[in-house]
Amino acid sequence: MRRILVVGAGQSGLQLALGLQSRGYEITLMSNRTADEIRSGRVMSTQCMFHTALQHERDLQLGFWESQAPRIEGVGVSVAAPDSSRAVDWVGRLDGYAQSVDQRVKMAGWMETFAQRGGQLVIHGAAVSDLDYFSRTYDLVLVSAGKGELVSMFGRDASRSPFETPQRALAVAYVHGLGPRPEHPDHEAVRCNLVPGVGELFVMPTLTTSGRADILFWEGVPGGPLDVFRGVKDPAEHLSLILELMERFTPWEYARATKVELTDANGTLAGRYTPTVRHPVGRLPGGGLVLGVADVVVANDPITGQGSNSASKCAASYLESIVARGDLPFDEEWMRSAFDRYWETARHVTKWTNAMLGVPPEHVLNLIGAAGQLPPVADRFANGFDNPADFENFFYEPEKTNAYLAEAAGAVA
Repeated sequence: MRRILVVGAGQSGLQLALGLQSRGYEITLMSNRTADEIRSGRVMSTQCMFHTALQHERDLQLGFWESQAPRIEGVGVSVAAPDSSRAVDWVGRLDGYAQSVDQRVKMAGWMETFAQRGGQLVIHGAAVSDLDYFSRTYDLVLVSAGKGELVSMFGRDASRSPFETPQRALAVAYVHGLGPRPEHPDHEAVRCNLVPGVGELFVMPTLTTSGRADILFWEGVPGGPLDVFRGVKDPAEHLSLILELMERFTPWEYARATKVELTDANGTLAGRYTPTVRHPVGRLPGGGLVLGVADVVVANDPITGQGSNSASKCAASYLESIVARGDLPFDEEWMRSAFDRYWETARHVTKWTNAMLGVPPEHVLNLIGAAGQLPPVADRFANGFDNPADFENFFYEPEKTNAYLAEAAGAVA
């Protein structure tokens, strides 16, 4: 039986550990926190998982919260005009519903499941020196802990990393008491509110430790009016700032948020990081090799909501590559090929996300505007969140965008 060590208990690490466990591998999982510490700790992310990523969980019988989490049927886009009215407002229908489960709920539950199924769970914050030792006793070491010392083993891939500084300042609050959008009171959707030159507000239904809730998530251009959360420690002050900015820049969203309250004292998060693609193979001081997983090697800004989706897709891809390897060694050539296989999916996410961080060109503005009059365009854009590869066909090049809009207008006419 092949022995594999997974370091890091997030979406990708746990999904991969549970998947390999179900295939008969002897798996050790290292986490720097217990399940109880995760469940009672601070929120770790925003997350909205679309159909393909959810299906990877279903394939492993890991969709434990699917009946409880809100079913997100659409993705809405609003664009603020200079007077804070809405210049654009539409919602596209998803072909398959999306869901968001607070990672405190999911990771704690999955970790307990892994241990109940006989996996070896080690609660220990791993250092490079630990992995140096473990690499000699395991057939494969996978690093899925996306922060801290371990990430430094994986060098930045400059050819795939156009940014050298954070492109957004991030601020999150999990809340109860948000009212529905009056235009669609019975329709659960992720709402993407674009404030040109300032940033973006995302609102999404979720399942948290205390039941159904909503996530308010500002992405602010660094140095701009949304970049005001650094040093704010008090959760109430954090929420108050989020609401003040909503009232100023997205009053249509603020109107349904006047009675919100935090889900819990740990329901806020703020920070920033530089989007980076790294080389997938880490070399240990003793000569051993480790393979980077998910956002260890491909860390995109959350503006396109792809983090947990990419983590799930990476875990599924690596699972197939590991199983296909059979009894052959997990050498450097294999590690690079496993990453290259995943990159075929991830490259589309990185390209789209980096494009959304910039000033949108005229043809993209035309596309977003046209979606308000052409429901099939809105639907296609919404489903791009599940399959970002489709944006190659109608988003990046003016010629393709114009041809698609002409075709869509003709079909509606």
